[in-house]
Amino acid sequence: MNSPNPQDSADPDSAVICSAKGCRAAAVWVLAWNNPKLHTPDRRKTWLACEEHREHLSQFLGVRGFLKDVVTLAEWEASAAGR
Repeated sequence: MNSPNPQDSADPDSAVICSAKGCRAAAVWVLAWNNPKLHTPDRRKTWLACEEHREHLSQFLGVRGFLKDVVTLAEWEASAAGR
């Protein structure tokens, strides 16, 4: 995942962008996933998605049984700040 850093939000080079191939749009969703053949059950990898690619990326992970959660980037950041 592109690690979002709120202090750098004014810097366009640090923008949190969508993980879809070739997409440069701002990410608004976090797709948490893991591959049970490679990762422990509690491990979460993340992809970021813009509004346009959220469903496509979710389906890609979902058909493989990898998708665990989809939350807004704001929710993800808030939960990370509370840890």
